[in-house]
Amino acid sequence: MDDYRENMAEDFMTVDLTGVKDREGLHDRIQEALPMPEYYGRNLDAFYDVIGEYGSGWKIVFRGCGELRETMPAYIGALERLCMDAEAENTGLFITFED
Repeated sequence: MDDYRENMAEDFMTVDLTGVKDREGLHDRIQEALPMPEYYGRNLDAFYDVIGEYGSGWKIVFRGCGELRETMPAYIGALERLCMDAEAENTGLFITFED
C-alpha cells in the first residue's frame, strides 16, 4: 500500500492469531491487520524495523496467542521480546498479547 501512512492514525489494531499454524500465517495476519508498507519483509527483523519507524501512536493487540505458545513457543516468545524492546524505544507504541 503506497499511502499506508495515512492509515497509521488507527487508534487500536487487533492481530488475531487464532488458528495460525506457522510463521507464514503469523505474518499474513500482521499484514492483514496493520498498515504495513509494501516492502515489509515478513520476518521479525522486518516487523521490528516497521514498528520502530512508523509505530508511534500505534496500539496493537495480538489475540489468540495461546495455540502459538504451544506450537511455536520460541517464535512467539521472540515476537513478544521484540515488541517489548520496541516499546522501550518508542514511548508512543503500545503492544500487548492475549491468549
